[in-house]
Amino acid sequence: MKKVRVGVVGTGYLGKFHTEKYFQMSDVELVGVVDIDERQAEKIANGVSAKAYKNYRDLIGKVDAVSIVVPTHAHFSISKDFLENDVDVLIEKPITTTIKEADELISISENKGLIIQVGHLERFNPAVLALKDIVNNPRFIESHRLSTFKGRGTDVSVVLDLMIHDIDIITSLVKSEIKNLHAAGTPIITNQVDIANTRIEFENGCVANVTASRISAKDERKTRLFQRDAYISVDFANHEINIVRKNNDEVNSIIPGMEIKNLCFTKGDALKDELAAFVKSVSSRQEPEVTGQIGRNALKVALSIMEQIDHLKNQLIDQ
Repeated sequence: MKKVRVGVVGTGYLGKFHTEKYFQMSDVELVGVVDIDERQAEKIANGVSAKAYKNYRDLIGKVDAVSIVVPTHAHFSISKDFLENDVDVLIEKPITTTIKEADELISISENKGLIIQVGHLERFNPAVLALKDIVNNPRFIESHRLSTFKGRGTDVSVVLDLMIHDIDIITSLVKSEIKNLHAAGTPIITNQVDIANTRIEFENGCVANVTASRISAKDERKTRLFQRDAYISVDFANHEINIVRKNNDEVNSIIPGMEIKNLCFTKGDALKDELAAFVKSVSSRQEPEVTGQIGRNALKVALSIMEQIDHLKNQLIDQ
């Protein structure tokens, strides 16, 4: 089978890992890596026997697909260039900074029969994959995604940096249009919003309360879901799901009449799985797990949350 020729644009913290994962794949030819910091590009390229470039356009004509791992404001222009030159793209989340930009990229890809995959990495977490067969019409969801300050992703708010993962997961599980949302947030360390909370009310009656912070004293990625027959607790970091379900036969349980089940999943390599899925889509021309439209939908909700936060902030300033 012919190898897929791949390039990586952006060799920062995450781009470095994209490069390493592609290098390990037998069905990939890692053609080159790109960074405006030539020293960084050369350092990463030397470690994987690839060529270093300063200008991403130098990859055009040499690759079938690229990972775009640059600051969010550059996602649109770089992705558009590659798509217009018949190159499939994996774009780190969020897909773009505006819905208009996302729609333009999606339109180009559809017209040319190209692939856009968006880097919603949590979709490849084994605990998230297992939820598809467990969650059924949830009525209330509580989500916390907390991180110690790492200094990465601060070109965007915590909503677009971290909360967008939970927005994507929750909307995929609820499968209903959003009726209302209420949000609040504030900058603490950076000039962007560093901690945020939103209450999302769906048309089908489900309510989700979502909190994200990148200034926490500890790292935590947990979601709790309540549905008619069960309470489900998910620990994304430890790849665990706890299910408490009504079962009248359970008399010796910690909670009488309730069955408690703990599911533990082998820690995988979500990034490797994500990139392997992208390469498979490129080779087979099949729709990716996280399409451009899915990335756009998550962005739309995230931007609506930021609009609410900005509106509230402006109201307080005016008082």
